[in-house]
Amino acid sequence: MDYQLDPNWTLEPIGGDTGEAFLASNSNERVFMKRNSSPFLAVLSMEGIAPRLIWTKRTSNGDILTAQEWLPCQVLSDNEMRDNQVINLLHEYHHSEYLNNMLMKIGGVIYNPIDFVHDFDRDLHPHLKEHSFLSEVKHYLEETIIYIEQAPKTVCHGDLNRRNFLISDQNRLYLVDWEMVKIADPMSDIAQILVQYVPMESWGEWLERYGIELNASHYCRLEWYSLMSLLTLIKKDFKEERFVAVNEKILLLKHIFKNRYYQ
Repeated sequence: MDYQLDPNWTLEPIGGDTGEAFLASNSNERVFMKRNSSPFLAVLSMEGIAPRLIWTKRTSNGDILTAQEWLPCQVLSDNEMRDNQVINLLHEYHHSEYLNNMLMKIGGVIYNPIDFVHDFDRDLHPHLKEHSFLSEVKHYLEETIIYIEQAPKTVCHGDLNRRNFLISDQNRLYLVDWEMVKIADPMSDIAQILVQYVPMESWGEWLERYGIELNASHYCRLEWYSLMSLLTLIKKDFKEERFVAVNEKILLLKHIFKNRYYQ
């Protein structure tokens, strides 16, 4: 990839799903650089949710390079994903009318529940297509969309795994990689956190800390997006040949589905 930078810059790849994130450095500066980040990044930077945006550059082929402040940071552990800092950060951007309005202004994608199902179906491996239990869960989700599709929508990150949460040496938490940002039911974000990092027996306590008192409507939405999140994670783990993780998520999927609201 030609990033068309001054030859004094050196690029060191940083692990990630896209393979297009780098530590860029020259004699005077170190920055986190990425290709074609979400245009929403500038707003998130101003709000302190993402590290400070330093500059942007359009290359001759139309790509946009963004450079953010490079901070001494660590990725959160699985256990740290249950901390109040994570809950408070989700609550902050989920409840920000300003962020919601700004994302709408720049053409943010509005996601309805059926769009998550379509994402799961897209490029699904034949083995998973033929899996009878996964197909049964997907059919249930399609049938029950009617009960959750009118839920309020707001800014959602869309890819909440621990590698996207960075804690600085000043104990400031940042959330990065907003390429999948969308306007959707915030329960879609919440479910991603719960199914990956929080034991089921602690879900009620986690939701209480977030500020949700479970009623029938909340429960149906949480169940729907938990099942949907697990299907999506199973698809990703299978593609990356993490078969132990696939089986673990299928077990959780079966537990939730066995106790589903609409029998």
